[in-house]
Amino acid sequence: MLQKIFKLDENNTTAITEIIAGISTFFTLAFIIAVNPAILSDAGIDFAAGFVATLIASALGCFIIGIWAGWPVAIAPGMGLNAYFAYVVVLGHGLSWQQALAAVFVSSVLFFLFSLSKARSWLILSIPKSLQAGITAGIGMFLAMIGLTSAGIIVDNPDTLIGIGDFTQAPVLLSFIGLIFMAGLSYRGLTGAILLSILVISAIGWSMGLADIGGIASMPPLATAAFSLDFSAIASAGFLSVVFVMFFVDFFDTTGTLTAIAEPTSLRKPDGTIKNLDKAVLADTSASIFGSLLGTSNMTTYLESAAGLKAGGRTGLTAVTVGVLFLSCLFFEPFFASIPSFATAPALIFVAAAFLSSLKNVNWDDMSEALPVLVIVLIMPLTFSIAAGITFGFFAYVGMKTLAGENKQLSTGVWLISAFGLIWLILSTL
Repeated sequence: MLQKIFKLDENNTTAITEIIAGISTFFTLAFIIAVNPAILSDAGIDFAAGFVATLIASALGCFIIGIWAGWPVAIAPGMGLNAYFAYVVVLGHGLSWQQALAAVFVSSVLFFLFSLSKARSWLILSIPKSLQAGITAGIGMFLAMIGLTSAGIIVDNPDTLIGIGDFTQAPVLLSFIGLIFMAGLSYRGLTGAILLSILVISAIGWSMGLADIGGIASMPPLATAAFSLDFSAIASAGFLSVVFVMFFVDFFDTTGTLTAIAEPTSLRKPDGTIKNLDKAVLADTSASIFGSLLGTSNMTTYLESAAGLKAGGRTGLTAVTVGVLFLSCLFFEPFFASIPSFATAPALIFVAAAFLSSLKNVNWDDMSEALPVLVIVLIMPLTFSIAAGITFGFFAYVGMKTLAGENKQLSTGVWLISAFGLIWLILSTL
């Protein structure tokens, strides 16, 4: 049966190799099981409900991309958009978490329909690589800002806007130690470095009495946030701006990740095209639709899937293995609920560093390319708005290219996104 479904011989692999690859991938991204429900709980979603939604949506996404698209990658709630969901959409814009889930649903459906057309390929080719890099890095800085504040490493300061936290407090110190520990283990190539660091810092916190461990295992919780979507704000400017951001970020995140993942596998054909790319995109987007219905933020393909590729994963059986492991964690909600925030905060900062690697693709000697990227990277975290970063970055790009006499470099896609940004800016100031 496995041979027939996943074509193991055709891909020069075995079931054992694929299962081991799936286990490797799972341990690299299992931190999301603790981090995502914690972020969703800040938005008002019960931890247990967010926990169930995270696991079931992730498993479903892995099954879809593994069985239907045949890709050896994992899908789970995306870092960055989950923080945007909680800290900007709910806590910032004042939408309820039910309305935020509705925004995830609408943006995902739009992305799904968009992916069915040729417009997706057209838009990818029309957006400059430097702006794509800037958006990715800006989201990384946004994520880092959230992680640093959650850890207490930076705090509000009335004189300087932000200041350094109180390192005499054990949770703050443990968060910083956890970040260093995480980076060190990752540098040594240890699979599951993020998860192991979270567990070690949690154990230290529990032993010091800084947090309590409420248990290890139990029957899967009955709490749920499924089918709680509220479309009452769908015509409001705030709701539409959230949909714009989610659609745009999801578009580049999904396309960029899938393209990068295809490089070390046999998925890229000799002519440069990628096998079943359209199916993989639709699988990713479908996962977001189902995720919103189940009660979690946007889903995405994880670059951490590269760990499974290094272990020999070549077929969808790798993804299905990850999905099964996600479902098995449903029995360990008490344990994951006991993990303190000072143990998970370093993960946000660490993951943010990976987002910044995109900046190597920017030509820093060309100010018409470099300055718009700088605008995006600074404005996103400092205004706590991904939409503002995208909008002003594109404005800067259009302005500088126009003044430089390089109007021909301004594609229709750039003008279109700039126009949407202008509409967002006008609506947000009303």
